[in-house]
Amino acid sequence: MAALDHRTTSTVLTVLDAQGSPLAEREVEVAQTRHAFGFGCIAFDEVRLAPGERAPLDDLWHGLFDTATLPFYWRHFEPEEGHPRTDALASAARRLVERGVRVKGHPLLWHTLAPQWLLGRPVEEVERIARERITRDVTAFAGLVDTWDAINEVVIMPVFRAEENAVTPLAWQRGRIETIRLAFETARAANPGATLLLNDFDMSTAYECLIEGVLEAGIQVDALGLQSHMHQGWWGEEKTQRVLERFARFGLPLHFTETTLVSGDLMPPEIDDLNDYVVDSWPSTPQGEERQAAELTAHYTLLAEHPAVQSVTYWGLGDEGAWLGAPAGLVRRDGTPKPAYHALRDLVRGQWWHAPTTLRTDAEGRVTVSGWRGDYEVRAGGASASFVVGDDARPVVRLAA
Repeated sequence: MAALDHRTTSTVLTVLDAQGSPLAEREVEVAQTRHAFGFGCIAFDEVRLAPGERAPLDDLWHGLFDTATLPFYWRHFEPEEGHPRTDALASAARRLVERGVRVKGHPLLWHTLAPQWLLGRPVEEVERIARERITRDVTAFAGLVDTWDAINEVVIMPVFRAEENAVTPLAWQRGRIETIRLAFETARAANPGATLLLNDFDMSTAYECLIEGVLEAGIQVDALGLQSHMHQGWWGEEKTQRVLERFARFGLPLHFTETTLVSGDLMPPEIDDLNDYVVDSWPSTPQGEERQAAELTAHYTLLAEHPAVQSVTYWGLGDEGAWLGAPAGLVRRDGTPKPAYHALRDLVRGQWWHAPTTLRTDAEGRVTVSGWRGDYEVRAGGASASFVVGDDARPVVRLAA
């Protein structure tokens, strides 16, 4: 547990009654409601829900995760120029926020899934429209979505040739760093309080060199996004530690933005682009499920132990609709949880969680609460109040019915 000491702390909480007097020598119940650390998952199903409808795996999702990634892929978000799907995405974000979930938008600028209606336009016009898109959406969602992948997969962006798009020519002419500046500074102007990520799947030195150039150019990056789609097998402890140290040296928070481990046959190691692997069927297997559970536990533990890591997002709760058709979800196609779901929940909402616990205040209404940093609730006599367990927090709360 010593390796996780930086995730935990003790807070002296002072509890007042409804009249503002110390709740002295009384039993109170204290429970955690959310981690400061982001335990996330995509929540794409939320966008397709009708009013009052619940996502198919709603209980399983909210029983484990507290941070959601919503899809802002430009081609789908604005299929016709000037007609963005703002209402659908805002409704999804609002439902999540009302349930205490933090929401991130993915992504603001990316060559893949750029709108088809942008094709053939001059680079100057593409740049203008991209700026307008970023300004419009970051402004519209401020307060609901305040964390964004500002730009996605820039290492490959200027030389991407798998699909014709209007963003690759922009990145080729402007260069990687100036394209990144475009996204970050436009988003920053629209919402100065937003958390903006530079996100990539390329864990080679090319990404490190790009980050160095971006920071030397004076572009403010709030966090580095690292993708870890491990369809060819878990990185293992040595590679994971190496990646952590290589990217932690920049002094920025690390977000593992897209994490997957499969519970079936592994993709062959000779596959360079994961998108090139196409099979008729890719089933989950009992042996694969046990492997997935063990490796996911080890992977999340390594990430939680490293102080630079601030958030981990699993890329899909269920196998149904999983990327590349892989058995990468934590839930089978029939809706039943795999061992990996139970293993991860045992960590996140078990070993790393402050379950409802009865404590007793002293004569001044004070009680010490120890646990993982995050949001908590105290209850007594049918009344409750929220507070934060953090480094410098010495909260005083008044109970209210």
